[in-house]
Amino acid sequence: MRTRTLARAVAGLALTVLATACSGGGEEGERPEAQNTEYRTGTLRVLASSELADMAPVLDEAAKATGVTVRPTYAGTLDAVERIASGEADKTYDAVWLSSNDYLRLRPDTAKKITNETPIMTSPVALGVRPAAVARLGWNPAKVTWSQLHRAVADGKLTYGMTDPKRSNSGFSALVSVASGLSGAQSALTEQDVAKATPKLKEFFTGQKLTSGSSGWLATAYARRTDVDALVNYESVLLSAPEKLTVIRPSDGVVTADYPLTLLTSARPEAKEAAGRLTTWLRTPDAQRRITETTLRRPVAVGVRPASALARDARRELPFPGSRAVADGLLDAYDNTLRRPSRTVYVLDTSGSMGGERLDRLKSALAELTGDFRDREEVTLMPFGSSVKQDEVRTHTVDPASPKAALDAIRADAGKLSASGGTAIYSSLQEAYKYLGKTPSDTFTSVVLMTDGENTDGDPAAAFDTFYRSLPAGQQHTPVFPILFGDSDRGELDHIASLTGGKLFDATKGSLDGAFEEIRGYQ
Repeated sequence: MRTRTLARAVAGLALTVLATACSGGGEEGERPEAQNTEYRTGTLRVLASSELADMAPVLDEAAKATGVTVRPTYAGTLDAVERIASGEADKTYDAVWLSSNDYLRLRPDTAKKITNETPIMTSPVALGVRPAAVARLGWNPAKVTWSQLHRAVADGKLTYGMTDPKRSNSGFSALVSVASGLSGAQSALTEQDVAKATPKLKEFFTGQKLTSGSSGWLATAYARRTDVDALVNYESVLLSAPEKLTVIRPSDGVVTADYPLTLLTSARPEAKEAAGRLTTWLRTPDAQRRITETTLRRPVAVGVRPASALARDARRELPFPGSRAVADGLLDAYDNTLRRPSRTVYVLDTSGSMGGERLDRLKSALAELTGDFRDREEVTLMPFGSSVKQDEVRTHTVDPASPKAALDAIRADAGKLSASGGTAIYSSLQEAYKYLGKTPSDTFTSVVLMTDGENTDGDPAAAFDTFYRSLPAGQQHTPVFPILFGDSDRGELDHIASLTGGKLFDATKGSLDGAFEEIRGYQ
C-alpha cells in the first residue's frame, strides 16, 4: 500500500485565504503580499488558524490598548504548517497563531523556523451530541468514554461529523484522541498502539457522515443535517452552535488546543517588539476575561474564571504522538484505510471559451490532483459544453493493490479533454446527480463544478433548483463545490453552493490546481 505523508497530501496547496477585515485586515481572499503592506511599526502580519476569526473584537481592543494592529491571513492549521515548511511564511508573515504547534514541532523543517511560543487560551476537542441522541443512548455525559462512543457507532446508534485530519487540527486531535482511547495507550501513541486500535478505528469511522477542511464550515454543514447525531469539534465551536448540543469530553482523555502566538525566527525586530506587547496584553486578567466570554475558550491566566457556559475543567489530557513517523502513519491509515472512501463527479467546463491556455491549466491541475487521490476513491470526469459529452465521461476507482493504473488512466483522460460548444452548467449538474443516483453507496459523495463562464445552454437555474429539491433526502446531502474561474459568475456559483450545502472556491486570485487541492479537505 502507498504511504502518503502529510507533506505529499498538501504539497503545493494554494490556499483560498480569508483575509477578512479583522483589525485592519484586507478584503476577503486578498493576500498580504498583494496589499500595500510596507511594514509599519505596530502592524503584525499573522498566519492564523481559521477559527480565530472570532477573536476580531478582542484584537480591536488590543489595537487600542497596545498600538499593535493584527493583519491576519486564515488557513487550516496543518495547511499552515506546510506554508511554514516551504519557506513561504518567512516572506509574508511575522508570526503564526495556530490552534496547536504540536505537529509543527515534530518536523525539523518547521520547528527551527519558530520561536517565542506564548499560549493565549485553550479549547479541548470534544463531541457535541444532540440531546435526543444522548437520552436515547442513556448516557451520563460526564462519564462517556471513547470505547462507549465506538460501541454506539459500531452498533449503528451514533453518527457524527469531523474535519479532515490532514487539513484541520480539530480532526487530527480527534484522530489522536480516539486512537489513544481505543488502544489503551498509557503514554504517547506508538506504531504498535495504532496497529492494535486499527480494527476498532475502522468501525468507529463508519459513523463519520460529514467531513470538512475547516471547523467552521463543518458546523454549518452539520446544522443542515438532521440525520447526523454528533459533531466532533473544538469545545468553543460546539458551545457556540445555534442548536443546543450536549458537550461530551470523553473521560479517558482528549487533546487540547492551546493557541500559542508564535514568532517566526525571520521576523523583524519591530515585529518581535510588537508581538511582545500584544501577548503581554492578551494574557492580562481583563483580556483573558474578554477572550473567554467572547469566544468560549478557556483562559490561561491564573485566577481568571472561565465563562459560565464552560464546565468545570476536569478532563484528562492525552499526549501528542512522540514522533513524526507515528503522526504521519496515523494520517495515512485514516486516509487510505480507516475512513469511508470518497466518490466524486468532476463536472468540467470544456466549452469553446476554455480553448487554449485555460484548457491547458485544467489539464495540468487534474494531472497534479491525481497525486492526492486516496485508496478506494471513485473519480468520475464529466466534461460538458452545450451538454454533457457522454462519450467522454470516464469513471475510475483507485485500487489499493494497484493504484497506479487508475491514476495513470485519470491523467490520460484529462489529457484528452478538448474545448467545444456552449456552457450548460445546470443541465450538466443534473446529469451528475442522476449518475450518482444510479448506484448509491456509503461514501463521502460530492460534485466539483469547474466553469469559466455563465450558463448559456440547457436548463436555467430555476429548473435546477426544482430538480434538486425533488431529489430524495439522501441525494440532497451531496454538496456541489463550484470553482470560480475565468469569466464565471460568482452569484451563479454562490447560489449553487448555498442550495446544495457546498462551498465556493475562488481560482481567479490563485491557481486552479490550488482550488482543486483545497477542495480535497471536503471530500
